[in-house]
Amino acid sequence: MTHVHPATPEDVALIHSLIRGLAEYEREPHSVKITEEELLRDGFGPQPYYQCLIAEEDGIAAGFALYFPIYSTWQGPSLHLEDLFVKPEFRGKGIGKSLLQAVAAAAVKHGCTRLQWDVLEWNEPAIQFYNSIGATMLHEWRRMRVTGDALHVLAAQNEVTA
Repeated sequence: MTHVHPATPEDVALIHSLIRGLAEYEREPHSVKITEEELLRDGFGPQPYYQCLIAEEDGIAAGFALYFPIYSTWQGPSLHLEDLFVKPEFRGKGIGKSLLQAVAAAAVKHGCTRLQWDVLEWNEPAIQFYNSIGATMLHEWRRMRVTGDALHVLAAQNEVTA
């Protein structure tokens, strides 16, 4: 039986392990730079940057969903689902859907007008799953990102303190 519950500080090592599992699945194992200490600080400190749900199947950790609030200037409060991951041996049991339903419930509870996330274009099983629950793919949008040195160079050009 699947049980979904909010993560606690005691779950940080598990969250980190699940993040590494997701990175392996997404063919990016070298990209995980976050530490358990940073996850603890960022998710369970005085101003949490994220919320996390853990799914267990018969008491065994099976997956997680990590999300955070965003704001749409057109529609107001929203949630962004950063990661949804179910371990391969637990797939096909409705665990991903249970996690997504719990995140959707959190969005509704907090008065959000939408829930959004990204999916890799090669991840056909996920795309089919998302289509089956009524999600809409936004083909006209492209994600932009500034990281590392480019982020620091851009920030250094700022004359106004935020």
